[in-house]
Amino acid sequence: MNQSRILVVDDEPQIQRFLKPSLTAAGYEVVEAATGAEALKAVATQAPDLVILDLGLPDMDGKEVIASLRGWSDVPIVILSARDRESEKIAALDLGADDYVEKPFGIGELTARIRTALRHRGRRDAIPTVMEIDGLTIDPIRRLVSRDGEIVHLTPKEYDLLLLLSRHVGRVVTHRTLLTSVWGPAHGDDLHYLRVFIGQLRQKIERDPTQPRIVRTEPGVGYRMAEHE
Repeated sequence: MNQSRILVVDDEPQIQRFLKPSLTAAGYEVVEAATGAEALKAVATQAPDLVILDLGLPDMDGKEVIASLRGWSDVPIVILSARDRESEKIAALDLGADDYVEKPFGIGELTARIRTALRHRGRRDAIPTVMEIDGLTIDPIRRLVSRDGEIVHLTPKEYDLLLLLSRHVGRVVTHRTLLTSVWGPAHGDDLHYLRVFIGQLRQKIERDPTQPRIVRTEPGVGYRMAEHE
């Protein structure tokens, strides 16, 4: 049984009534909160391993909760919200949320996102290790990338992009985060520039660049490196 503790922050009783037994059946311990203030207190006192957070709370916007938590906690946050605008997703992810699931949702998808976020938390403080996915090997210690045993020659920016995505494997990394991290704050809006480099990177690392399996597109939001295979 998985003993991870999950804090569910949602003011809709029907969501709480659905999630608690579903997550408990999946082996998680569930703690509940209905407001932003209750959520902040619960993180401080209950030490959850992950937070499921609705953005539409009665006392504050969920993005305020994210911003507040990220000032003192690295607990994984999965947004669960009916807000489907890309701007809302991007803002939540840029503030530090780990993932975003839209309502209505399937419990299978949600638990898969939970597992990914929990795995990522376990890797945050780990010493960099070799990653393998779909025949591609990334060795951050030696700064080497190879496919099926053959060295893949990347430019410095292509390597930086790949490494940044690999450090957030399974998570969405927004356009702005990629641009500002690799090229600097002045390039935060250069989406065409990013698309060109992602295209170049896929030509070198994907078996079929037209159907990428390693670097996935999250339309309007950013990119996600697939989980290890």
